[in-house]
Amino acid sequence: MNKQELLQVWKKFSEKSDFILNPDTAHVEIVADGVLKNEDKYGLKLCPCRLRDGSREKDLELICPCNFKTHSTWLNPLDSRPPMCWCGLFVKS
Repeated sequence: MNKQELLQVWKKFSEKSDFILNPDTAHVEIVADGVLKNEDKYGLKLCPCRLRDGSREKDLELICPCNFKTHSTWLNPLDSRPPMCWCGLFVKS
């Protein structure tokens, strides 16, 4: 999968939901590059902002998009920004 295909998947993932892709396209592209780099290195589309522990079971929890609605940055943002996933890929619409 190339970066454009990944971006389309993420866009489709956010359709008809209470979140959207971050409108900062440069940030989204950086996250996409990290996810694709992790896929090349580890064989999984792992979130680039979270540390893996090396076990396949735990690493599967880090596949992007992760379960970001359970993160503190989604539930309780630290500042005036809208709620977002850990790496800022998705923001509340």
